[in-house]
Amino acid sequence: MMDHFNRLRSGQSQADSQIVEKDENGRAKYTPEFITELADDEIFVFGSNLEGMHGGGAAALAYRKFGAVWGQGVGLQGKSYGIPTMHGGVDVIKPYVDEFIDFAKSRPDLRFLVTKIGCGIAGFSIDEIAPLFAEAVNVKNIVLPREFVK
Repeated sequence: MMDHFNRLRSGQSQADSQIVEKDENGRAKYTPEFITELADDEIFVFGSNLEGMHGGGAAALAYRKFGAVWGQGVGLQGKSYGIPTMHGGVDVIKPYVDEFIDFAKSRPDLRFLVTKIGCGIAGFSIDEIAPLFAEAVNVKNIVLPREFVK
C-alpha cells in the first residue's frame, strides 16, 4: 500500500483506495485513511509531541497543510488539533484525549476528523489507543477511524 505522501505525489485520490461510508448528513462516517483537504468546518486531529516539533507522519501533514504551529504540541492550531502521543504510555495520553473530547463538545460548529493518533511513529497499537476514545463514539461532531469504533 502506498503511504500518504506517495499518494499525494502520484495524484491517486482517496476515492481510488477506499469506499467511503456516509452518515445521515452525507458526510464520511469514519475518518478517511488519507486526508488531503478539509471542508470549511473540519479540523484535522493528529498525534503530536509536547514540543510541537511536527516533523513526521500526520503531524508533518498538519504543519504543512492544515495550520499546525511549530512549537505548539497541544490543542487547536489553524485547521488542526494536536494530541500529544510521544511522551509516555496511554495513561499519560488519556488526559489529552479527554481534553480534546471536551473541547469538541464545546465546538458543535466544527467537525473533528481524528486520525489514528499514536498508531504510527509513536508505536502504539489500535487496541491500546482506541479505548481512549470510547466517550467520543457518540459525540456527533467527532469522526473516528473505523478501527477505533470497532
